[in-house]
Amino acid sequence: MAKRVAVVLAGCGVFDGSEIHEASAVLVHLSREGAQAEVYAPNIPQMHVVDHVKGQPTPEQRNVLVESARIARGNIKDLAELDVKGLDALIIPGGFGVAKNLSTWATQGKNCSISKEVEGVLRAFHAAHKPIGLCCISPVLAAKIFPGCEVTVGHDTECEQWPFAKTAEAMKELGCRHVNSQVSEAHVDARNRLVSTSAFMCNAPIHDIHDGVGNMVREVLRLA
Repeated sequence: MAKRVAVVLAGCGVFDGSEIHEASAVLVHLSREGAQAEVYAPNIPQMHVVDHVKGQPTPEQRNVLVESARIARGNIKDLAELDVKGLDALIIPGGFGVAKNLSTWATQGKNCSISKEVEGVLRAFHAAHKPIGLCCISPVLAAKIFPGCEVTVGHDTECEQWPFAKTAEAMKELGCRHVNSQVSEAHVDARNRLVSTSAFMCNAPIHDIHDGVGNMVREVLRLA
C-alpha cells in the first residue's frame, strides 16, 4: 500500500507563507516514490501579507488555508481534521509562513510560541514514532518542541552562501544539536525520527535545493 504522508503548508509565497518551490519539490518527490500526499493547513489569518515584488507588507488580509489551497490545487484539508492514526509520516516545507503563521519565530526567535494546533500535530506524530520531515526554517519547530533533538538548517557560520546561519545558533540555545550539512544532504535524527534539510536557508541553485528535498523525502519514507 502507498504510504500516506501529511504535508502541512503555511500559506503561499516565501515571504508570508510556504516556499512554493520547496512545497512543490516535496509533492513531486512523494509522487515519484509512490507515496500519497495529503495536504493540510491551519484555517487561520496570516500574520500579514507581503507584496513579493516590493518585499513590503500590505494592508491586505488573507487566510492560511485559502492561500495554501493554491499550491494544493484545491485538494486540501483543514489542519484541525488531521488524524495521525491514518497517516505514516509528516512533512512541513519551509518559507516565512512557518515563522509567521505556524509560530512566532519571525518576531520572537527562540522565545517564540508555536500554534497549538501545529504543536499538537508534531507531538502526535512524535509520540506515535512516525517520521517527521522538515526543511528550510521548519526545523526550528522541532528545536522548540523536542529539546535535545538533532536537526540541520545548513551551516552555523554566516557567509554569502549561508545568510541565515544565525538560526542555527538560536536553535542550539534551545538545547538542540545542530548538524552542519550541505544543501543537497538530509540529516536523520534516528532517535526522534526527524529528517531535515536546509533548502533555501542556502543561497544555492534551485536544482540543488530540489535534490536536498528529495533526499529528505526518501529518508522520511524509509523510516515510515
